[in-house]
Amino acid sequence: MNERLPFLRDKAGRLPLRPGVYQMRGFDGKILYIGKAKALKNRVSSYFQNIFKHNEKTFKLVENINDFDFIITDSELDALILEARLIKQYQPKYNILLKDDKGLNYFKITADKYPRIVHSFDNNDKTASYIGPFASSFTVKQTAEEANRIFMLPTCSRIFPRDFGKERPCLNFYIKKCMGVCLGNICAEEYLSQINAAVEYIKAGSRKSIEELTADMENSSENLQFERAARIRDQIKAIKRSETLQRIESSKTIGYDVVGFAQSSALASVAIIKYRDGRIIDKENYFLGDEYEPEQMRYEFLLEYYDRSDEMPREVCIDYELSDRELLEEYFKSKFKKKISILTPKRGEGLAQITLAQSNAAEYLAVKSGRTAKEMAALEKLAQVLGLSKMPLHIESYDISNLGESFKVGGMIVYKNGKPFKAGYRKFTVKDVAGQDDYASMSEMVRRRFMRFLNGDGSFSKKPDLIFLDGGKGHVRAIKAVLGELGILDIPVYGLVKDERHHTRALTGDGGELRIGLDRQVFALLTAIQDEVHRFSIQFQRGTHKKKTYELQLTKVKGIGERKAISLIKHFKTKQKLKEATAGELMDIAKISMEKAEELFLFIKENL
Repeated sequence: MNERLPFLRDKAGRLPLRPGVYQMRGFDGKILYIGKAKALKNRVSSYFQNIFKHNEKTFKLVENINDFDFIITDSELDALILEARLIKQYQPKYNILLKDDKGLNYFKITADKYPRIVHSFDNNDKTASYIGPFASSFTVKQTAEEANRIFMLPTCSRIFPRDFGKERPCLNFYIKKCMGVCLGNICAEEYLSQINAAVEYIKAGSRKSIEELTADMENSSENLQFERAARIRDQIKAIKRSETLQRIESSKTIGYDVVGFAQSSALASVAIIKYRDGRIIDKENYFLGDEYEPEQMRYEFLLEYYDRSDEMPREVCIDYELSDRELLEEYFKSKFKKKISILTPKRGEGLAQITLAQSNAAEYLAVKSGRTAKEMAALEKLAQVLGLSKMPLHIESYDISNLGESFKVGGMIVYKNGKPFKAGYRKFTVKDVAGQDDYASMSEMVRRRFMRFLNGDGSFSKKPDLIFLDGGKGHVRAIKAVLGELGILDIPVYGLVKDERHHTRALTGDGGELRIGLDRQVFALLTAIQDEVHRFSIQFQRGTHKKKTYELQLTKVKGIGERKAISLIKHFKTKQKLKEATAGELMDIAKISMEKAEELFLFIKENL
């Protein structure tokens, strides 16, 4: 723990209740974080109180603060302007530093006899020709796909003319998405004219392409080239249809951005979808390292993203209500000299577009963190069902298993990123509970786990995003009481309720039962968690029971007490290995005479 905390608390307590900017400095004197506050004393003091309630990112920041500076301003807007300027100047480690997926993006036209139009991240192929570079991979990919579809160009892996007539045409030919070059009845000159038309479409846009294609169609018709004229007519229709499909994506005619977030405990992803003249024209993705509070993350992102931009649309739709919304609008109004509105749509087209942006952010986060979209979707839906502010990527589940009063054990399993994380599994032997008291037994297990967390035990250093208990309301109340005593109040706790067939049917918490059967993905995830924690606990209980049985049997041999029996069981681990042990090995492990070891050897052979 940071030894400077008493000094920092005292200094923060003497700050004024006035607007301003604060700068957290590390032990090397460098600025770690810059923030603004409506009341400096309240905001800065919050960092140094109840530090175990902070999220992981803030906790790490506080651990590394040696001192802080502050600047008083006349208003909160002045503080915001100064904050933006200082962040841009110093780029502090713990402020949001945007990392996007932008690079160099090109349209590549290959140098084959029958060229292809594809998206490329470089222009290193000296034989090919390129259009670009462009900043947005989204725009290049989408436009390349659109051009190939409209002009019915092949996108398969076949090589022409080598593969003419070798196989039947693929599905794209039959649904009129490809002209069927593989049949061998389209000459290279005719194909190149289609490529050139597609390239012009990419360079000049749909309006100019329609004008040029219309002139070409009329010319072909006059020259009695009716098949060619019909194909060009179909291309014109496809371009117009594509325009229409794009245009109905939004009923708004003004330009606006839609910003959606997806967050894990170590990373957040942001997708900005840009609508102009009623259609999507671009999409950008950014990754934000570390864990952020949902509102603070969105506030900092908007400030950083638009403050470094030269233009901003009149409307920005975001997926979370911001308490500082009016302040940001005022700041952006002063910067861009026009009225800016930050909206949070709750229904209709706006909500659908927010959901689309969130889905894009989630897909990028899934790719970045190595999870599948299916696992991500299950965690997202679980967060929605439980009303969590972010996906629970580190889930712990607990179960008690007992066989009479003598064999009470507990199991803790971990689901990380939607999958079992067996390196995090832990076993507990209940020591201090008399009788079969499940509530007390589970309370002892959870208390021991979080005492080790508070004491800095490396094997228990991760605080879970969510806890599930194999039990009902009583278990939830008991465990919440334990966490409350330890000052850990920010972990949601739910019981996994079973039906008469021992199947997961609902969740229980403070507000009663939540039925989960209507959502297949959430149901499957929770069932898997409950089955796994039950299996793990039962397996541990059975193993403990067997060892205890062997231990009791071994103590029947005169001179073999409980300690010697335990040492033998720990060393050999299984009954089979114990039976295969030689008298000499038994003598060495139990530290007994050879005569006693031979007596023990015979007893094991005859009785185990």
